[in-house]
Amino acid sequence: MTRFRDVRALQKFATVHASIHNHFNQDRHLNRRGIFKKNRSDALAEWRQLAA
Repeated sequence: MTRFRDVRALQKFATVHASIHNHFNQDRHLNRRGIFKKNRSDALAEWRQLAA
């Protein structure tokens, strides 16, 4: 929190970070490599569509 000047900026960052992290967190240790790579590329394609 030392890099944030106020609590609102920290809250905004935490909210955005949580949504992005949840979108890309695929639990690699639970999936096989092929499935993980497919899920990761699907998530990236969806993120690019949302961000465009």
